[in-house]
Amino acid sequence: MFPMQSLLQSGCFVQFAYLQALDLLSTVAFMLNGVGEANPMVRWTMNVSPNPLGGLVAVKVAALGLALWCLKMGRDRLLFKINIFFAGLVAWNLVCLILSGHR
Repeated sequence: MFPMQSLLQSGCFVQFAYLQALDLLSTVAFMLNGVGEANPMVRWTMNVSPNPLGGLVAVKVAALGLALWCLKMGRDRLLFKINIFFAGLVAWNLVCLILSGHR
């Protein structure tokens, strides 16, 4: 598998894991405020799992698995691009949460 030291040295993986955690938290905040999941695949997973939070966590665990696959296959640049996307997504989620609380 991957030694812990090599995972920590891969800044892209650490950033990806952090962004996934932030996305999970912002999604939970949306759910607590009555806003549904926009991604149809994630929404489906949340609907078919016994608990929506469990479905969301399962999606995030699968995402971490895909990130590990990217590292194993030498696709660091792809992981970097995915991180840019998720950074924008998390920022967007935070802006939406702030604006929804301002009303």
